[in-house]
Parts: sequence; structure tokens; C-alpha cells
Amino acid sequence: MSAVVKENLLLLVHRIPFPPNKGDKIRSYHLLRHLAQNYHVHLGCFIDDHSDRQYIDTVAAMCAESHFVMLHPAKARLRSLTALFNQRPLSFDFYCDGRMHTWVSAILKKKPVQRVMVFSSVMGQYVEALHGARRVVDFVDVDSDKWKQYAQKKWWPLSWLYHREGIQLLNYERKLTRLFDVALFVSKNESELFKSLAPESIDKIGYFNNGVDTDYFSPQPALSTAAPTPYPNLGKIIVFTGAMDYWPNCDAVQWFALHIFPAVRLRYPDAQFYIVGARPAKSVLELGQIAGICVTGTVPDVRPYVAHSTVAVAPLRIARGIQNKVLEAMAMGKTIIVSPEALDGIDATPDQEVLLARDETEFADHVCRVFSGQQADLGPTARQKMETRYNWAANLAGVNQLLEGHIDAGR
Repeated sequence: MSAVVKENLLLLVHRIPFPPNKGDKIRSYHLLRHLAQNYHVHLGCFIDDHSDRQYIDTVAAMCAESHFVMLHPAKARLRSLTALFNQRPLSFDFYCDGRMHTWVSAILKKKPVQRVMVFSSVMGQYVEALHGARRVVDFVDVDSDKWKQYAQKKWWPLSWLYHREGIQLLNYERKLTRLFDVALFVSKNESELFKSLAPESIDKIGYFNNGVDTDYFSPQPALSTAAPTPYPNLGKIIVFTGAMDYWPNCDAVQWFALHIFPAVRLRYPDAQFYIVGARPAKSVLELGQIAGICVTGTVPDVRPYVAHSTVAVAPLRIARGIQNKVLEAMAMGKTIIVSPEALDGIDATPDQEVLLARDETEFADHVCRVFSGQQADLGPTARQKMETRYNWAANLAGVNQLLEGHIDAGR
């Protein structure tokens, strides 16, 4: 029997899909690795952080051909202002780059590309006019709705700017869905929201859940002697992990530190709150001046911080899509307390696999219950759910069928 000839697939990603354990790159990395097993992948992506250049060779090795464009955020932000004079989202112009347009055009001329996968709406602009290939966009989240949430939390003129971005981005998301064959999201909840916003394309809209690497995020290696506790002081440890220059994360830790943690400290004076994540904003760094709160900045590995903590928290008040920090803590068998926004889209049962806190009082009470030794059975149950429900191979299996047109997105 002759070997199956792989077809060419063009994959466009807004940020280099590596490393695989970095929150905003987990999904794109696993998508690339999966597609590379079935297609000759021609990858085009941006690099907006100079330190990410170290991953170029690793990513290129997974592809038949690749193209990496350095994006300077300050220059891109300035360029994006041109969108204010047109009916376009700022994020569209932020990622509009002649070098990427040139490379995509060259690939489409020299290769018989039958399949196109776009990761993030902003990359759709490079193949809007393409005909003769099946096109699938993975929006991941309904980003337009997130900008509208931002607008509600900010003062003018940012409130106006964010509201405008939400409107213009939704217009573009709807346009792209009409042009493409399939539009995917990270959860059923997210896809249902977009169906309500784009009813004209309801049959094209679907989803595939994120997964979690349960070998990497495992309780045992993180607790081994090779990964000793990173906490210098004994006591009750609360941990939050995430990129700390991301505004929803900043808002979450500020809310917890100022409105929940004081109530916990009244009952448990030795309680400590660790904020673990890269590039902490000034507002986050200032929280480190509060007794019992530590802001770590970048750490080589977040797993020991989660494993050796008493409880993990995800007090997000602004969120879209799936929160990987929740999946990872559950995979490590850690009791985690979540807000409704952080739990949205995750298949987890409150009081069985996670603790759900709807307000400040519930958050503080749940933390103290865990400190007192209650809810110890949640961790193992959460781990089991991750092993069965959030398996990358199983969740990605339908992507190939969608790319080939074998199944409908709105199934």
C-alpha cells in the first residue's frame, strides 16, 4: 500500500505557538503539533517578544515551511491608530503587516494549498480574498465581547475606545465567519454566545475544547525532591498564576488582595497570597507592599508554586473562553476556588471538582474552609475529570474532519 500523500495547509497564527506551557500559546501549540501530523504545514506567525526568538528553530522543525515576522508592539500600536479613521478594529491594523502579506501571497502562488487554518481573527485579513481552499478560523474567544466588558470597567476616553473596538471587532468577526467555511471557539458556551451575535452564520459555528497535558501538570513531579517548595515561610498559602500584564488578571488579584484577603487574614494571620506570573503591572507590584502578599514576577516553573500551595484561586471578574490556569490546577489535583466567570465553559461540578464563589464573602469562606482541612477530596476528583474530559488528542480529532468538510461545524 502506498503512503498517503499529505496535503499542504497554510496556518496563520498571531503569536509564535511556543512554549507549550504558556497560557496564551497552549492551544495554538497543540493545534500546530496536531496539524503537522496530517498535513504539510506552512506556518506564518508574528513574534512580539524578543525572547521568543529562541523558539524559532523548534517551531520551524514542525513545519514544511515557516515565516516569522518580528512585530514591535510600540510601532504596531501607533500603526493601529489609522483604524480610527476607518471602519476597522484597532487590532486589525495592529497585525496588518506588508511582510506577512508578501509571504502569504508567495506561498499561495508556489504551493497547491487546499486547506487554510487561521488562529485568531486578526490573521484572517491575509486570506480574505482567497478562493478555492477550505478555510477554518479558530477565534478561540469572542474577543469583541471581552472589549465590551473592558469598556464597562474603564473611564472615558478608554471606555469609548474599548466600546468602539468591541463593535468594530464584532463586525469583522461576523464578516470573517461569512467568508470562511468554519468558525471555531474554545467551548460550547463561547460558540453559543457567538451564534446569538452572528445568527446569519449559525451553521458554520462550532467549537473544540482545550486540553491539558496531564503528564506535565501532574501532582507527583511537582511535589518531588527535584521541585522543592518555593515558599520560604511556612503557613497557609493561596496562589494565583497568570500573565500579570493582562488586565483581567490584574483586576482579579487586586479584587482578591483588597477585598477578600483581609477577611482571610483576620481568621488566619499566617495566610499568604502569592501572585505568580510574568511582567507584573505597576498596580500589581504595589500589592506586594501589603502584609502577607508576595508578587514573584517571572518564575522558571509555576508548577511547584501550585503544588506546594494550600489552595489556588481564580477570582476573575472579566473573562472569555477557557481559563487554562483552572484546568492546570485541577490537573495537578489542587483544590481551586473560582468565580463564575473563571468557571464559564469548563465542565466542572461545584463542590465536587471545584469550589464556586459568587462574591467576596463566599471567596473568603471557601479559603478558610480549605485552610481548616475541609474539601480535601476535591483535588483527586478534579484530576480525574482532566484525564477523561480534557484530552488534547480527543478534542482535536474533529478539527481534521472540519478541515476536510466531513462533518458540519454546528453539529
